[in-house]
This record gives sequence, structure tokens and C-alpha cells, in this order.
Amino acid sequence: MEQQALIGTKTFVRDLADGQSVDSVFVVRERARRQKKNGEPFLKLQLGDVTGAVEAVLWERVDELFEHCCPGGVVRVLGSFSVDPKYGSSLTLRALRPAELGEYEACDLEEGPAHSVEKMEAGLRELIGMTQNTFLRALLERFFADGSSIWSRWREAPAAKRYHQAYRHGLLEHSLSVAQGVHSLCGTFPEIDRELAVTGALLHDIGKIEAYAVEGGAIELTDAGKLQGEIALGYYLVRREIEEIPGFPADTAEALLHIILSHHGQLEHGSPVVPCTREATLVHMVDNLGGKLGSFDRLEKALADGERWSGFDRALSGSAYFASRDEVRAA
Repeated sequence: MEQQALIGTKTFVRDLADGQSVDSVFVVRERARRQKKNGEPFLKLQLGDVTGAVEAVLWERVDELFEHCCPGGVVRVLGSFSVDPKYGSSLTLRALRPAELGEYEACDLEEGPAHSVEKMEAGLRELIGMTQNTFLRALLERFFADGSSIWSRWREAPAAKRYHQAYRHGLLEHSLSVAQGVHSLCGTFPEIDRELAVTGALLHDIGKIEAYAVEGGAIELTDAGKLQGEIALGYYLVRREIEEIPGFPADTAEALLHIILSHHGQLEHGSPVVPCTREATLVHMVDNLGGKLGSFDRLEKALADGERWSGFDRALSGSAYFASRDEVRAA
């Protein structure tokens, strides 16, 4: 197909309708080479923008176009969107090429946190500044000191591959919100060690800096993420730093590492142990809440104007309901 046939306007994922012809720019989030029953290759892609993601398939010119759709790359595609009652929605592509500068706005393709990075960093520094325990304070400063390799990676990392805060700076946003929630609830439950719980909340997902890699708009699990998992990676990161701090109390170390190991809450959800302390239980509960509310944010962005219900969402085990913006403004 002639290259000029691909020139068109931006169509967002949330606006795709059954039977629609599509001529638009998307970021490649996933790419896999598959085989038809006759042995011929085809490409299965996940394309996305700021409103969501759509599965796409390319049946022809696979070898020629494979390198043009690397995860994280931005492509202009021509095809048709359909919704099958059995197999779901899909974009069948007839043509694909790398998008050119000037054909798209980066803000249309890549999601980001609701607050500025500077504002979130100020919130983090405020929590660290409130920590009076000298050992916990030293540990947090080792991780989050300006210019440290861990800080720069943690600041940029996503919180997940798909379900919540799956974008650059998402880990900072998620961890800070969990820590702030834990800090607030400690006033209601005074028997909880606030500084231990807040430190655990800030560090509970630290392993994700080694478990995920971001290329453009694509988030992929690293080899370490696949082989060890983010909990184990986080445990060893925190333990190594603790061992570098002379005199770090063994009971404090054990309590903090337990928060890291148990924050998924259940063995079937990936935690090697379940929460056995007040602090670990609180971090798990607030972490779970933050993840679910982050899923609501993701789903709301994908709704077309006038829609109130999302489709079934695995992270919520159901659909999400949103009042219309007109009703919210009128309230």
C-alpha cells in the first residue's frame, strides 16, 4: 500500500467502534510473532494510547514489517476494528509504518500521573523528614538520596505492567499514595509503629525497579522479573542496604522485611508469607486499595463520552461504574 494512504487524524482507543475503518497513530506495547495453521507467520500486537489498549493482528508482510513495530515504537496503522462475540475486539491491520515526527502528540500516547513529579517528590521528602528513627531514616536516605542510582530508577519506574499506574513515574505515585494513606491511618490505630509502617509502604514495591523495563510507551518484565519476581528482588535490595548500616536493629530489620515479603497479602497472590503484624497488615490493605483505585482511574480514561459502565475488568473482578461528569458538576 502506498505510504501516503496512511496519512490521517488521531483516533483514540476508547472511541473505536465495531466496523470502523482506522487510520491513526499508536504506541506498540507488545509484539509477538505467531503461526497460522498452515505454518505461515503473522504478527499479534498490542497497540495503545493514553485512553487504553487494543489487540491488533497483521497477516501479511510479516518479515518486512516486524522491525518497524518494536515495543515502545510509535506506528501509524491502517486497518479495520471489529468486535467478535467470541474472541472480543481486534484491529485487523492492512498497513503499518513508523510514525513520523509531527504526526502525533506525545501526550496522546503516553499516560502519566495526576500530579507533577515535583509535587510527588516534595511529598516523599516530607515523609522522610518526619522519620525520627535514625536507622529507618538512614535506610530511606540511602534509597532516595538525590543522585543515587536507585532513586533515579525508582522515580522513573512504572507501578505495574497493565492494571494500575502502568506508566512512567507510576511507582513513585503509587508508593507515595500508599505511604500517605498508611501515615494517616496510624492516627486511628495508635498501636501501630507509624515510622516502621510508612517506611515499609515506601519500600514495599522497590523490587519493581529491577522487575520492569520501560522502552518508549512499552513496559516489559525483565529476565530478573520473570525469574525471581518483584517481591524477592525487593527483599534482597532492602536487606543488602540494611546490612550496610552499622548497628541496624535485628528486630526492626525483621519487621520491615516482613512487610516487603507479605504485602501481596496471600500466598496465591505471590507473597511467600501472609501478613503477621499490624504494620504488614496495614501496608497490604492500603496497597491493595491503592491498586484497585488506580484501576478505576485507568478504566475511566478508556470510557467514551456518555458511558458510565466499563467492561469486565480482571483487576476489579467486575465492571466499574462512573457517574456522568454532568451529574458530578450538578451535585
